[in-house]
Amino acid sequence: MPQALSWSHFEDLGIALYEKFPDVDPLKVRFTDLHKWVTELEHFDDDPAKSNEAKLEAIQMAWYEEWKDNQ
Repeated sequence: MPQALSWSHFEDLGIALYEKFPDVDPLKVRFTDLHKWVTELEHFDDDPAKSNEAKLEAIQMAWYEEWKDNQ
């Protein structure tokens, strides 16, 4: 995983979210909460304002794949 995570590190963010919230179904997370949780990750180092719906959806899908693979 990169030292500093940005909005473009979809896969790494998905893994980090799964590790932090292993029991949460990513498809039930609102984008407002997802945005907050991403920006609060330990290695996240990007401008919170650079997020958009497409990036959040890509992160959510990466997280979902990680979650689904571990069910």
